[in-house]
Amino acid sequence: MKRKFRFHNGKSGAALAIRVTPRASRDEIAEVMPDGSIRVRLTAPPVEGKANKALIKFLAKVLGVAPSRLEIIAGETGRDKLVSVLDMDAETAQRKILEHLKKK
Repeated sequence: MKRKFRFHNGKSGAALAIRVTPRASRDEIAEVMPDGSIRVRLTAPPVEGKANKALIKFLAKVLGVAPSRLEIIAGETGRDKLVSVLDMDAETAQRKILEHLKKK
């Protein structure tokens, strides 16, 4: 069964569904997939939380927020993660991610 993810507003910010590909050649947002989740490629390996730390740092840069405003709220040990962005609505997060994709 395929899950349907969408950008959505939480109590204090946006929640983003992320699919991580570790050990990539560079850090990048690869695409927004048909189910609405965001495919992110990271150079970091998926060991000792390195990929999670890299994901937070990378998304903070893309969204223009401090890393402390981001939190992995589900999927810490898997490829599919749910990331909370405090004090940012879903529309703003989506716009910033799409702008980043266009710069590629």
